[in-house]
Amino acid sequence: MCSEGQINDRSVYWRDASLTLTDGVKLVARLWLPKREGTWPALLMRQPYGRDIASTVTYSHPAWWASHGYLVVIQDVRGQGDSEGQFNGFSQEATDTSQTHAWVRALPECNGRLGTYGFSYQGLTQLLAESGTPPPDCLAPAMAGVDERNHWSCEGGAYWWHIGLAWGLQLAALQARRRGNEEGWMELRRSLEDGSYLHEGPALLKRHDPQGMALSWLNRSSQSDNAWTVHQPLKSWLRKPMLLIGGWWDPHLNGLLDLYQQSSQAGGSPELHIGPATHLQWWPETQQLLLRFFDRHLQTSQVSTNQKRHLRGWNITTNQWQEITYTTKNSSSPISSWGLSSKGLACLDPSEGILHRNKQGSGLVHVVHDPWRPVQAVGGHLSPQPGLVERSAVDQRADVATFTSQALQESLQLNGIPSLQLTMQSDQPGFDLCVALSIVNRSQSQAKQISTGVLRVQGESALRLLPRMVLLQPILADLQPGEQLRLSIAGAAWPAIGVNPGHDQQPCGPPSAHCKVVTLTLQLYGSKLLLLPLDSGKMNNDFSQEP
Repeated sequence: MCSEGQINDRSVYWRDASLTLTDGVKLVARLWLPKREGTWPALLMRQPYGRDIASTVTYSHPAWWASHGYLVVIQDVRGQGDSEGQFNGFSQEATDTSQTHAWVRALPECNGRLGTYGFSYQGLTQLLAESGTPPPDCLAPAMAGVDERNHWSCEGGAYWWHIGLAWGLQLAALQARRRGNEEGWMELRRSLEDGSYLHEGPALLKRHDPQGMALSWLNRSSQSDNAWTVHQPLKSWLRKPMLLIGGWWDPHLNGLLDLYQQSSQAGGSPELHIGPATHLQWWPETQQLLLRFFDRHLQTSQVSTNQKRHLRGWNITTNQWQEITYTTKNSSSPISSWGLSSKGLACLDPSEGILHRNKQGSGLVHVVHDPWRPVQAVGGHLSPQPGLVERSAVDQRADVATFTSQALQESLQLNGIPSLQLTMQSDQPGFDLCVALSIVNRSQSQAKQISTGVLRVQGESALRLLPRMVLLQPILADLQPGEQLRLSIAGAAWPAIGVNPGHDQQPCGPPSAHCKVVTLTLQLYGSKLLLLPLDSGKMNNDFSQEP
């Protein structure tokens, strides 16, 4: 293991260092710092993917941060990279984080000030610490949350199939390489390259990482909060300056909204920026945004705090940033509403199903889900190709019901959480309700999908005619005069979520001979598409069947 080095930029160098924890386990880190006299504020990232990578898939290289006057510490968490011990996921991080913070502050190159950064797993490591641990001077968690069910693995009672399996297999491959199991590593890698992980993923996890987080989550009930961990950040940490980075097409967005709310309620003044980003593809200005934040709170001679909460969103149709109003007082008052109407042909005639603004819905529609050819997920925040997407071809399928508004006479802004409420039942004791919201252009030749959501119902209640509610991904977009709003409803979104077999004898997963044809009956009287404000509960992923 190389212990020190220099890069082409001779103003920066790096060295490896290690911390021995109280239980004797040694954690290895790489330190990047300016090659000149002085001590520096530290930026700490604790991650499981190898300190050499340092999350450069989304962040600037540590040398860039060091060149701006920071001691950058990239640490391999317990049981990953070159660190000792057994990797146990989130449960290990509170104790290890507390000891790491004390160690970093005591490094001879550190001036005692400490900021944290990182996204996804590296976002949560910033939030977990033992009671009484002094907080960092500032935090910048991105694309993460604290609820292992609602922020990390499930939506609407359905597992994130593609995302959950792909991430779990990546962690399994890291463990296989750590054990020197090259054959196992290749098997895992090939499954991701050829797509077989969508079918073989659970079996691969059982074989290669039976104690891992991904399989543990998959083995729990997605329908109930019981046995799921919700981590509790220390309130003293939530009150510190906090910069949150989120993306409209990132599955952890609701976790960020929840953190924003928790920080605000604890007396903090967080700032949240929701940009045109997927989990791995961010907008270029995020590096400068982060640098300004760290400079403000770590490089000044006086302790700095945020003056007020700040929430900014990228409008995905006007391609501009705008301030978003957010209050911590829970509200369920809709911003706008539309009723769904059809005489029964919404699955066959794209012009037959109607969205009536501020009017009652009416009619009856049957949607038949055939597991042999499940409706595919496109774009959105859970599919293999996330983001904005043109979905006209999907809407033309006869197993997708579409409801389209009249052409707008004036512009309309969608700013909040789309929510579908309708009364429905299934002919099988299990179904999925998969919903997409799109903007249809003036010529009606394209439907740009802007938000998606899902509801999974299992058991006898699926057979009863009951009110149901589907919460979609939050959104900020403008419709222009002549454009139309469209709601699409299907019984599958493969492989974003696994196919519901229509019964509880087999788990939801890839299409199989055990899956049944499921007919959904949508009672449209009283149905509503609502646009709710951001403070209305999406953060908790409330997918209850009764609105």
